Amino acid sequence: MIIKNGTIFTEDGFKEGSIGVAEGTFVNADRAGGEVLDATGKYVLPGLIDVHGHGNSGYDFSTCDENGLRMMAAYLAENGITSFAPASMTVSYESLKTAYGNALALHKNRKAKEAKLVGINMEGPFFSYGKRGAQNPEYLKLPDFEVFKDLYASCEGLIKIADVAPELEGAMDFIKKASELCTVSVAHTEAGYDLALEAFDAGASHVTHLFNGMNGIHHRNPGVPLAALENEKVLAELICDGIHIHPSVIRMVFKLFAGRVVMISDALSCCGMEDGEYDLGELKVTLRGLTATLDDGTLAGSVTNLFGMMKNVISYGIPAEEAIRSCTINPAKQLKMEQKIGSIKEGKCADFLICDKEWKLEAVYIEGQKVR
Repeated sequence: MIIKNGTIFTEDGFKEGSIGVAEGTFVNADRAGGEVLDATGKYVLPGLIDVHGHGNSGYDFSTCDENGLRMMAAYLAENGITSFAPASMTVSYESLKTAYGNALALHKNRKAKEAKLVGINMEGPFFSYGKRGAQNPEYLKLPDFEVFKDLYASCEGLIKIADVAPELEGAMDFIKKASELCTVSVAHTEAGYDLALEAFDAGASHVTHLFNGMNGIHHRNPGVPLAALENEKVLAELICDGIHIHPSVIRMVFKLFAGRVVMISDALSCCGMEDGEYDLGELKVTLRGLTATLDDGTLAGSVTNLFGMMKNVISYGIPAEEAIRSCTINPAKQLKMEQKIGSIKEGKCADFLICDKEWKLEAVYIEGQKVR
C-alpha cells in the first residue's frame, strides 16, 4: 500500500508527502506496492494509544470476561485507538488474575477489527484511603512486591504500568523493585512534595491522572504536581474530558510539562452508552450526560474516548502537534514500546488514522489492515 499526498504526522511534526506499508509495517513509499490511498487534503496520524481506560460499551476490564474485553477492543479500534493497556481497579487478587488472564488471551490472539492489547495498567490496590476516589476501600492494600511479582508472572509480564501511593509502608522498596520490571506511577496519594521527590528518585517515572487522586498545588505545599514538574524523567497523565480538569488547567499543564503529557481516557464501562447504572470494578456508577459518579457523588472516571479527548484539547487551543504526541509517542514511551508503535516511521507497525482537516475520523488501519 502507498499512502500519498497526505499531511503526515511524523516524530518531527506534520509533513506533506507519502509513506508505504508492507507486511504490516511502514516502509519507504518507493518500496511499497499494491493499493494506492490518496490522502490529499487529509491528515495521516499514528494510531492513538490509551494507557489508562477501564472500559466501554457496557464492559469493565476488571469484571468482564474475555468476550467483553474483545468488545472493548473493537470499540477502541472503531474510534481510532489502535493500541491500549486497560487499567484494572482495586479489586481482589483473584479478580485481577482473571482479568489479566483475559488480557493475555487477547494479547496473544487479536482478531480482526480489534485494537491491540499491548499491556496492563495495574491501578490499585496499593493506594491511600484518603485519596481512593472511586477505588473500592475493601480491597486497598499496602504495597506488596511478592504479590505484584505473582500477578506479573501470571500474565507473562504484560503489566507495563504499576501504580502506588508513596506514603504507604513499604512503598519505596516496592518502587525500586517494580521499576526494574515496568513503569511505576505515583497515584491516589496524599504524599507531599518531598515524599514525591523521594518516589521519583526511587524509580517512579509516571503520575496517574495529574491533579485527580492527589492534593492540589498550594504555594506552601506544592505536592506531587510540582515534584513531577521538576523531574524531567517524569511524564504525567491527563484526563481531558473538560470535566475532570478545567480547560485552563489543561493549557497550563501542556505549557509547563512540554513534551511530557500522556493523555488518557480513564474511560468507564459506560463510555459509549446511554445514561444509567454501570459497573466500575465491583462498585456501581451512575451516568448522567458526560458525568459518572458513585452513589455518594464521588466523581469517577470519564465517558469520553481518547480520540474525543484529543479533539477537545485541540479545541482548547493546544497545538495539534502536542495533542497528538500526548496520545501517541508519549504513551508508547511509558509502555517501553516506542520502537514499535507511537509514530509513523519506517520499520514501525503500520497503525494509522485518516482524518479530515476538521479532525473527523474517516479510516483506521492496524498493521496495514483497515478496521474502519
